[in-house]
Amino acid sequence: MASIDQELDHSKYLAELNCFQGGRLSGKVRQMIGLVMEVTGIRPFIGEICVVKSAESADVLAEVVGFRDGCSLLMPLGEIRGLSPGCPVWPTGSSFIVRAGEALLGQVLDGLGRRLATGRPALASGEGVEMRVDSSPPNPLDRRPIEAPLYTGVKAIDAFLTCGEGQRIGIFSGSGVGKSTLLGMIARYSEAEVNVIALIGERGREVGDFIRRELGEEGLKRSVVIVSTSDRPALERVMGALTAVSIAEYFREQGRRVILMMDSVTRFCMAQREIGLSVGEPPSTKGYTPSVFALLFRFLERSGTSQRGSITGFYNVLVDGDDFTEPITDAVRSVLDGHIVLSRKLAARNHYPAVDILHSNSRLMPHLVTESHSRAAAQLIKLTSTYEDMEDLINIGAYSAGAQTEVDLAVKQRPVILEFLRQMPEEFFSGEQTLSRLQQIAAG
Repeated sequence: MASIDQELDHSKYLAELNCFQGGRLSGKVRQMIGLVMEVTGIRPFIGEICVVKSAESADVLAEVVGFRDGCSLLMPLGEIRGLSPGCPVWPTGSSFIVRAGEALLGQVLDGLGRRLATGRPALASGEGVEMRVDSSPPNPLDRRPIEAPLYTGVKAIDAFLTCGEGQRIGIFSGSGVGKSTLLGMIARYSEAEVNVIALIGERGREVGDFIRRELGEEGLKRSVVIVSTSDRPALERVMGALTAVSIAEYFREQGRRVILMMDSVTRFCMAQREIGLSVGEPPSTKGYTPSVFALLFRFLERSGTSQRGSITGFYNVLVDGDDFTEPITDAVRSVLDGHIVLSRKLAARNHYPAVDILHSNSRLMPHLVTESHSRAAAQLIKLTSTYEDMEDLINIGAYSAGAQTEVDLAVKQRPVILEFLRQMPEEFFSGEQTLSRLQQIAAG
């Protein structure tokens, strides 16, 4: 099965097709509406990669996304300049494949698995392992139970939202509340051996800033970054996310502890919505087509544990208008193993990371931590909740000290708890340091 990359040897594909006894014939572009090509004369399968011969520019790769009125519908994986009716189209007989190997560590790739800086293949032909980007999630019975905690180096998460190796957790917030900074801290400080970071639909300016400022040189050494910015075709943005999880699966099968981080799931779903609407799929929930949710759940299920290693997933979800009931937010929260909510109110107070521990939850934390850790975390959460319930009365002076012992304790501990939850991006705290300080605060 041939690998798809920037330097495709199209003669190789044509030779394979000419030798194919089944007689796959070349087709022709009939028309193109938007980003959807109608091609006649071929009988490809859904997901098959085709080569479109362009008259004015380099040949274009396109994926089969549907069928209509006897025509095959293709969407391009690159620029479409130079395409015109009558351009020849050759099916390759293969779905999209990416090469994965140890040499990817420290590299920044585009959505098709090529070096972003040069556009050249990340791995030479014959290097690494070929990974199908449309592979299926592991069999549920083949997954190891999640029993070991994975400390992220972020105090608010490790103390109150402890994650396990192979857990999948969402980071929910509106724009500008510190999601990217939090991802960078996790990438630098976590106990994982490999980070695979997918930046899907991001602004081009933010990519360089994230790599230089948030990730840093040390973080990049053990990371693979996949970038598909907002200006790239919708199909390439979807492929970027699938490429990232495929590379993460490779490292998982090497027995590694992998963290897969994605920013953002929302823009990944928006890209799939563009594809669905382009091929005539009817919108269902607030403009999102059914294929969006089918792809989303399949994508999220690919992370987790296997018999050899684990993929711990951190998925950024851009909450549209800070509405936590909008379709993508609600769907992602329902299928993941926990959620971290970043509060705009905390961010406005210059409290970072803006983790709202009262509205966040790690479903697996009770099975991962000791009883003393669980009691200490519960105690501080209760004090935080008590203070917030009485905050208005306290601020206007309507509460009299001594009226309620629990409120008095909450007021006393409030500055200490807030100081514990704050953390500068350059500060690192091991799991042992975090738990020790948590116990001290809980003890008064």
